[in-house]
Amino acid sequence: MTEESQRLQKVIAQAGIASRRAAETIILEGRVEVNGQVVSQLGTKVTAQDEVKVDGVPLDGQEKHVYYLLNKPRGVVTTSHDDKDRKTVVDILEDVDARVYPVGRLDYDTTGALLLTNDGDLANQLMHPKGRVDKVYTAKVKGLATLEQLAPLKRGVVIKGKKTAPAKVAIEKVDRDKKVSFVTVTIHEGRNHQVKDMLAKVGLPVEKLRRDRYAFLDLLGLQPGEYRDLKHDEVKRLKAGDYRFLRRK
Repeated sequence: MTEESQRLQKVIAQAGIASRRAAETIILEGRVEVNGQVVSQLGTKVTAQDEVKVDGVPLDGQEKHVYYLLNKPRGVVTTSHDDKDRKTVVDILEDVDARVYPVGRLDYDTTGALLLTNDGDLANQLMHPKGRVDKVYTAKVKGLATLEQLAPLKRGVVIKGKKTAPAKVAIEKVDRDKKVSFVTVTIHEGRNHQVKDMLAKVGLPVEKLRRDRYAFLDLLGLQPGEYRDLKHDEVKRLKAGDYRFLRRK
């Protein structure tokens, strides 16, 4: 009976190095060795008898899964490895020994709620389009926003040839003297620069953007650059697909 083989990216994800999608990128970048040979093609299969290394470090089996919520500050890249040697969100978690990676992405100048983990299965679940995880953003925009102006976002707008899913929108504040507004946008998609592109589409260029909530996880008690462990019941809810936000009493 032959030993069961698995795709290389799945093995890397199960070892807690990166999500399966991120593991594919790592492979294509030539950062993975199998039995001493660099593998840079997807589709490679390995067994438990093969020695796999990522960035020269062997996979030592399944790490204990860890989960952190970070209030990402401005000027930090959302990645675990940056070719330009810029500060990454993983660098902020300097006292964390596990090889965590971000779930999804926030732009360099966007702040707010970001989940980091080494649980590849949960990361894939949360990032999959079918997951429909709500992401709530507050944007400071140029101009005096009106509900009529924001209405197209509720129906979906075409960006780069593809229509966005309907979003929830609300106006928090309009400063007529400074000619700026603060609006809340809730989406469940994860395209690059999506909220900025959506608001620009309706004539409201973004000056500042913060993600206030990811699923039911908010920034209560976290200053920019601070992070905390997820509680056991929070992890359990995420794995169960219960992303509902329950307002605190």
